[in-house]
Amino acid sequence: MIGIFLDRFCLGLRILLGLTMGALAIPVAMQVVSRYTGLIPTFLWTEELATFLFVWIVMIGSVVAVWDGTHFDVRITRDARGPVTQLLQNGIVHLAIMVFGALFLFYGIEHTAFGGNQRSVMMRANLAITHVSVPIAGGLWLLLAGYRFCEDIAQFLSRKNNLT
Repeated sequence: MIGIFLDRFCLGLRILLGLTMGALAIPVAMQVVSRYTGLIPTFLWTEELATFLFVWIVMIGSVVAVWDGTHFDVRITRDARGPVTQLLQNGIVHLAIMVFGALFLFYGIEHTAFGGNQRSVMMRANLAITHVSVPIAGGLWLLLAGYRFCEDIAQFLSRKNNLT
C-alpha cells in the first residue's frame, strides 16, 4: 500500500521533472538567441531563472533516482548472490543514502534560513526558492531509502524462510 503511494508520488515527480526540463529550455533558448543573433534584447534574468530551474531539476532527479535505484553507488565487490550478501550490499547503500538524507534535511533547514535572507541580483527573488530544495530532497531521500531498506530486510527474511 505504501509502496504504491510512493510509486505514484515518484511518477508525479517524473512529470514535474519533465515540465521543469521543458521550462528550462525557454530561458536558455532566450539567452542563446539574444547572444548570437541580436533578434531579441539581452535579458540578464534568464541566467538566474535557468540556474533556479537547474537546481530543482537536480534535486527532483536525485529523489527519483533513489526510488528507482539508479542513484550513484560504487560496487567494490561483484554482485551478491546469496541473501545475506545481497542484504549487506543493498542495505549499506540504502543506509548511506539515509544518513546523507538526514544530514541534508538537518543542515538544509539552516541553509534555507540563510537563503531566505538573500535576494537574487537580477530577479530579486528570495533565494529560499532554491535553498529549500536541499531539506526537501534530504527528507525524501530519507523516506524513500528507508522504505527500500525495509524492502531489503523483508526480501531477506522471505528468502531465508524459503530456504528453511
